[in-house]
Amino acid sequence: MALNVLVTGGAGYIGSATAALLLDRDCRVTIIDNVSRGHRQAVPERARLIVGDIGDAACLERVFGEGRFDAVMHFAALIEAGESMQVPERYFRNNTANTLTLLEAVLAHKVPRFVFSSTAALYGEPDRTPIEEKAELHPTNAYGESKLYVERMLAWFHRIHGLRYASLRYFNAAGARQGHGENHEPESHLIPIILKVALGQRDSVSIYGTDYPTPDGSCVRDYIHVSDLAMAHLLVLEALKKETQCIYNLGNGRGFSVNEVIEEARRVTGHPIPALEAPRRTGDPAVLVACSDKIRRELGWEPRCKDLSEIIQSAWEWHRLHPQGYREGS
Repeated sequence: MALNVLVTGGAGYIGSATAALLLDRDCRVTIIDNVSRGHRQAVPERARLIVGDIGDAACLERVFGEGRFDAVMHFAALIEAGESMQVPERYFRNNTANTLTLLEAVLAHKVPRFVFSSTAALYGEPDRTPIEEKAELHPTNAYGESKLYVERMLAWFHRIHGLRYASLRYFNAAGARQGHGENHEPESHLIPIILKVALGQRDSVSIYGTDYPTPDGSCVRDYIHVSDLAMAHLLVLEALKKETQCIYNLGNGRGFSVNEVIEEARRVTGHPIPALEAPRRTGDPAVLVACSDKIRRELGWEPRCKDLSEIIQSAWEWHRLHPQGYREGS
């Protein structure tokens, strides 16, 4: 798979891990990232980094004009669901409008394959779980809506322009892969927040809502290891040689409540990890658990790291080695 691949958002958590795996497969990798929320230190050594914005058409013209790309993998996005309910305009500008600018460049330069980092937030409050790809799409937050608009654009560009694309709807990415860990600023994801408490960097973790219709009242989520996500991207990239449109859920297929994750992290780290009850966050569905049977059946993808303890352990090892994240001197 010696391809020339452009990775947007490759200084971020999932983008950098996928870029590293592409390099392991002897691909040439160019990363474009404005590093507003990513980290230069996360970029794999053999990747070329261009600091730029996908909303800048002139910048994209220079990047695409330097050589022909075999594929674009698009990870660049704002991802905080809570923030999206406070400043939705920021999400529609960054996630939707900027992606349109990117897609215009992809079409103009006739890039044959496009892989989109989508989200399970498209489903909102599902009618049933585990969630299949054919489930209704009705996001409950602006983040999910901003990604849904991109999926709709991709479907139209496929229909009208023949764009070959894959849309991968992630559930909760977690864990660490060979030096690539989760380090968002600000951090709103459960597992890294819990581990910051274990490291003594936070006093407690908040449980947002304890009255959901779940066994223990806290939200239930499906956690998938970042290495398994990265591998799925390579599989769909290969599949797009023959297929013209691929839409897949990526998850473990099993849900864990916030309380269960906290308890498992206490066991893995050996720290008490105080937890405080807090009000629900607007736009948070009660349960999001994936059915990933389609990609397993069609592409042979199978999560290798399915155990919650193993996922948390890999994240804990990274956070202990990088207590300040990717910041200099950590």
